[in-house]
Amino acid sequence: MKRSAGILLPVFSLPSPYGIGCFDRTAYRFTDWLKEAGQSWWQILPLGHTSYGDSPYQSFSAFAGNPYFIDPDTLAEEGLVTRSDCSSAGLESAGNRVDYSLQYKKRYPLLRKAYENSAGRQSPDFDTFCGRNPWLEDYALFMALKAQYGGAAWNTWDEDLRLRKPAALEKARRELAQEMDFHRFIQYHFDKQWNALKAHAAESGIGIIGDIPIYTAYDSADTWAHPELFCLNRDGTPTAVAGCPPDDFSAEGQLWGNPLYNWEKHRETDFAWWIERMAHCFRLYDAVRIDHFRGFDEYYAIPYGAHTAENGRWEKGPGMALFRAVEKALGKHEVIAEDLGFMTESVRQLVKDSGFPNMKVLEFAFDTRDASGSDHFPHHYSENCTAYTGTHDNQTIVSWYKTISPAEREKARTYLCDHCTPDEKLGEGFIGLLMRSAANLCVIPMQDWLGLDDSSRINTPSTLGNNWQWRMTDADMNRPLCERIRKMTKLFDR
Repeated sequence: MKRSAGILLPVFSLPSPYGIGCFDRTAYRFTDWLKEAGQSWWQILPLGHTSYGDSPYQSFSAFAGNPYFIDPDTLAEEGLVTRSDCSSAGLESAGNRVDYSLQYKKRYPLLRKAYENSAGRQSPDFDTFCGRNPWLEDYALFMALKAQYGGAAWNTWDEDLRLRKPAALEKARRELAQEMDFHRFIQYHFDKQWNALKAHAAESGIGIIGDIPIYTAYDSADTWAHPELFCLNRDGTPTAVAGCPPDDFSAEGQLWGNPLYNWEKHRETDFAWWIERMAHCFRLYDAVRIDHFRGFDEYYAIPYGAHTAENGRWEKGPGMALFRAVEKALGKHEVIAEDLGFMTESVRQLVKDSGFPNMKVLEFAFDTRDASGSDHFPHHYSENCTAYTGTHDNQTIVSWYKTISPAEREKARTYLCDHCTPDEKLGEGFIGLLMRSAANLCVIPMQDWLGLDDSSRINTPSTLGNNWQWRMTDADMNRPLCERIRKMTKLFDR
């Protein structure tokens, strides 16, 4: 990547009259605002169809898009619903938080109305879309069956469906044909609207950095449709699950619960599923951040049924064999390796061998509990890295500074050379450290440019109930902030 800058903002965090950020006129306005602010990149979180807990890292499919991101106004422009249908759908929630329960209850009736109104007049593009996305059939059947079973996880379904007996699947396809078509319809319009927004961003000179979670959810179309690719028993229960070991930040570690990959089977197929998945991501995004990159070197396996991550063990991952197979099949693409967390020499070697830019996080540089923090000091950055003040999993820079220890705060102030005081936009002082670094790409969370505290935090790892909800306001996309960002970006030749 050339020397450039971007902003990290999830799609759901955009303002919208429909209760959650989506592919509506505000998203288009945001890409225009990024251009005016001198930015080259918009980094988002995964666009997947979120499941229980609403995390974009736990989705019903590694391929399907989130129905909540479909813009009702665009459906109205296409004559699939009326403006009155949109305004009376009851999707807006109070304040600047996403109410996912409201979205679940109110958005699907609107989408169903659009589907019903489309009967008999699907465009030829719809058939083309279905034909070029082979994952769609398993996903559509999976979602139709989930609806039939009241949303229950696939491992509770009747045995013949749980174990994918051909006769049972064929019977389900016949009986649930219309429901399957509804889910195809949703994915078609998600894809069409996203591609239109992405094309508009490209016209403004804005590239999209997408995010691919390393793991899939257990209750997903992928795990159900391809059990041989995961570490499962014959009855479909996992043999072990994913997570992170205990460290200075978490005494019990992190128990994610995702099924682990059967890497031996993936090798036998020349990584065909991964190649299909990466090809899908390269179509969706201009660059892809691969989450938990260290898991491709070694992954942490926790016994299924454990209540904490304390008794897991490290297992060997596929290493460069996977990335060589992907490059051989798909060619070279822009990739960012998320190599945060516990690092070993073999992980560092994998990042080096891949050639992918890795990640540096300023907040980690001053942590006295982390002996490797020096790697995150800006004066150590190489050109081949992507620098952040923090990620979606971190505190905002304002709250981080207020909550670190006095020793860490003193170290940070010394590093700033006292160029600014807490009352004089301290956050922008930290941003300036990154912008003047050698890193080719510098990405700043929108909350840090806005100077917000942790009430705007996107996610606190290992917690439930208050994550993935923050939304910016229309007023946040203001001219003075745009000019400040542009001035700093230009000053540091980004």
